Amino acid sequence: MGNMLIRRVPAEVDSWIEEECSRYRVSRQEFVVSVLQTAYERKYEGQMTLFPTPRTVERAVPGTLPFKFIDLFSGIGGFRIALEKLGGSCAFSCEWDRYAQKTQKAWFNEEPAGDIRKIKPADIPDHDILAAGFPCQPFSIAGVSKKNSLGRPHGFRCAQQGNLFFTLATIIEAKRPPVAILENVKNLQSHDGGRTWQVIRETLRDLDYVVCPAVIDAAGWVPQHRERIFIVCFDRQVFREEPDFTFPEPPAGPRPKLADILEAAPPEKYTLSPHLWNYLQEYARRHQEKGNGFGFGLASPDGITRTLSARYYKDGSEILIPQGKGRPPRRLTPRECARLMGFPDEYTIVVSDTQAYRQFGNAVVPPVVEAVGREVLRTISGFLKQKGCLVKSPVAAYRSRKAS
Repeated sequence: MGNMLIRRVPAEVDSWIEEECSRYRVSRQEFVVSVLQTAYERKYEGQMTLFPTPRTVERAVPGTLPFKFIDLFSGIGGFRIALEKLGGSCAFSCEWDRYAQKTQKAWFNEEPAGDIRKIKPADIPDHDILAAGFPCQPFSIAGVSKKNSLGRPHGFRCAQQGNLFFTLATIIEAKRPPVAILENVKNLQSHDGGRTWQVIRETLRDLDYVVCPAVIDAAGWVPQHRERIFIVCFDRQVFREEPDFTFPEPPAGPRPKLADILEAAPPEKYTLSPHLWNYLQEYARRHQEKGNGFGFGLASPDGITRTLSARYYKDGSEILIPQGKGRPPRRLTPRECARLMGFPDEYTIVVSDTQAYRQFGNAVVPPVVEAVGREVLRTISGFLKQKGCLVKSPVAAYRSRKAS
């Protein structure tokens, strides 16, 4: 006996089913099965054709493929910008930070839901793709170092942030999106001797998803060395077997360079004070004498920068722009940080410089997400050409199979 789950039934068809169920006093399941059985018998009696002769439709892949997605731990909406550019429609988003909420309100004319731990999975709309840049501080090199120095737990032992992955897993289990795209820091795979990554991977596999991870350096899309792990998950109940998916290669042609995103006349306030510049030079000298690699980073306009971090607002030391001999360097302006991350100028910065630096330092790079999303949609398009639709077994069937 087979099972299927049919979503997004047209309203007129749903009303007709309700009327017929009431008329014949049968359940929805009994009625739908009866209709399908009648259609099956008539087809093979030559009385009807279920579908017209297929037509070959040339369609841009994946540009015209409509889909719905949700954006969890959405920050300022980097996933949303990328997926909407690919034709997606955002059905739901959540972000607890009030300054990020303010930015999203200005950019998308709607405010995301708040703390994900207070959201019931049943209240989240059905969707085709789940996107989530789940909190990375418990797993990042900087985050782990800071927590170790303070004697605080990190990884899954960090109840406030690390355990949010399990909240995410609960939503995936409840909603069973055909595809999930997750993003985190590169260090996720090596944290705690690889045990953190093992738990994450096995949790997703136990939910019956194919797990495809890859570390991508954004330097192919923006002038910044920024390595992040992308974890693309495909529901086995939909795709049945290993999907035909590959991660994107950087665009062909010349690589982006820092000069491409710099402002012509940045305000003077972004130039470091002589006192701060002297302090950073002395700090770097002391650590170099000890054999450490800590210190400021002067970025060549003809090259790329270090990774922009959420702490950039403190002194900007990891990415400094030289301004000629005898003059202290300057930090990037918030607009330059937005460009460095791949955010278009049309998105107005509506928060303070401090909050803007934090937001862009914590964000995903939209052009990278777009490239990954394009390959995901290409995989879905190929599957649809073969199968015709995304049909899955009900969640109950999955749970009973897991329990057996």
